[in-house]
Amino acid sequence: MTAAVDRASARQAVDLLTLGESMVSLRSAGPLSAGGALTMHVAGAESNVAVGVARLGHRVSWAGVLGADPHGQFILRQLRSEGIEVQHREDTTRSTGVMFLEQRTADVTRAFYYRAGSAGSTLGWEDVDRALAAGPRVLHLTGITAALGPEARKAVEYAAERAAGEGMLVSLDVNYRSKLWSRDEARAVLTPLARHASILIASDDELGLVASAPDGARDPGAGSDGAEAAMAAELLDRGVSEVVVKRGAAGAGVHTAGGRWETPAVPVTSIDTVGAGDAFTAGYLSALLDGADVAGRLQRGALAGAFAVSTAGDWEGLPRRDELALFGTTQGGTTQR
Repeated sequence: MTAAVDRASARQAVDLLTLGESMVSLRSAGPLSAGGALTMHVAGAESNVAVGVARLGHRVSWAGVLGADPHGQFILRQLRSEGIEVQHREDTTRSTGVMFLEQRTADVTRAFYYRAGSAGSTLGWEDVDRALAAGPRVLHLTGITAALGPEARKAVEYAAERAAGEGMLVSLDVNYRSKLWSRDEARAVLTPLARHASILIASDDELGLVASAPDGARDPGAGSDGAEAAMAAELLDRGVSEVVVKRGAAGAGVHTAGGRWETPAVPVTSIDTVGAGDAFTAGYLSALLDGADVAGRLQRGALAGAFAVSTAGDWEGLPRRDELALFGTTQGGTTQR
């Protein structure tokens, strides 16, 4: 009986697969130039989403390339401890990427990357083939991986095209990083990539990287509701089913062929905004996997984002399913006893 159950479990499809680079993040509570203690964490938009979706009760797989070093071992141990299935390749000739995160002021955080030529940037077609063999329901990609170099970009393009062709739902988060490439470079890669996405996720100033600017606007996004609607309509016409727009403290919205939905941000005391967008994405995709409607997906995304900004760390404060009700049912500043 046990063997039969195990075999049946092994045949169950992975709910969500994401692939990309995970790094070690060394965090400073003050200016790096002043020295002081650093704390070690796992960082990476894709692994942030993987943790968030796994904590909400789904079967999740992460694929990537790590160096044969203690940093890679640390990442593996952390991801596995979250119940994430890891499909990694070890590159003995390259190092795992590292970033320093500096809390420069109470309101300004700066990232310094040491990832050029990293093991993670060598993600290739073979890695994608191995990962997709698990038959995920959803493939989640980000523009960050495509920015790491030609090899990783081709792997992301191949993954999106193959997954869409095989009927998988493809989620693409633009996740623009100005320290990795210019807006023009990003636009040249991400605009054609978006045609494979069922769900396109972007902040309000990133839509211009995947859709054409309306007449008279050079690169609109933030602060222009008409421009947002026009670009969302273009993406829907190109085959995207849902255009999800993240606006930080101003909430989020979704454009579909059937209409438009909005949700405000959950009011909380903000401590650390790093990873908030990934948390929102994790909540949104988790609700999608549960069969929730668009309004329900937005609500869970907003809740997950609230957990992220009100706790320190990229993903450490992300909620488990039974914790989602803490916001709205618990008075602020109280202790549950």
